This record gives sequence, C-alpha cells and structure tokens, in this order.
Amino acid sequence: MAAEIATNETHMLIASDKVEGTRVYNREGDHLGSVSTLMIDKRSGQVSYAVMSFGGFLGIGEGYHPLPWQSLTYDPVQGGYVVDLSREKLEGAPYYRADEKPWADPAYGRRISDYYGLPYIPMM
Repeated sequence: MAAEIATNETHMLIASDKVEGTRVYNREGDHLGSVSTLMIDKRSGQVSYAVMSFGGFLGIGEGYHPLPWQSLTYDPVQGGYVVDLSREKLEGAPYYRADEKPWADPAYGRRISDYYGLPYIPMM
C-alpha cells in the first residue's frame, strides 16, 4: 500500500488539488465559477493561469476562462479567490469549450493578457 503524499497547507503554500474546485468571486461577492485546472509554465515552474469553469448548467454549455494567476487574490473569509471582474466583463473574455485546444495557438496567451490589461509573458 502506497503512503499518502504530504500536501498539507502552510501559510504560503497550497497543493494544486486543493486549488482545483475552489470558488472564484468578484469584488461584490458574486460567485463567478470555480477553478478547473492550473496552467503551469514548464520552464519557470510558476502558475501562469487558473482556468475557471463558467456558465452552463450541469456541464452543458460550460466555458473555460483562463485567468492570469496574478489577477486572483485568495480571500480566507470567502474561502475562495477574488478577481476584479464583473460578470459582463468575464462574459467577453477569451474562453474555450472542452473540445477546443486554444493553447496550441501561440497568440492565445497574448489575447488573454491584452484583455486583462496585463503584461504579456510568452509561453514557451
């Protein structure tokens, strides 16, 4: 029987499996979606994006919105991440469906950065 891997949280560290499924709110406290997965830069090891599931009903019509990691702030009171986005701004943001592969397009990361007004860091 394999031993469990230690993934307990500290003040500054959290395991990726605990981030996945965490709710995302806007500054007004509205629930926008939940973190579906994290996109990690292979070379730097830094998290680049939290991909948030948004919209749909029971997984039907759901879209995935990559949010630049630096745009999220953890709020322990809400037990989730907070972003400075209205629902309307999020609806116009770059997104993809489960059957799409947007990361194959090198310009996709630039579109995300441009939309959120953040500096573009090329994905290698």
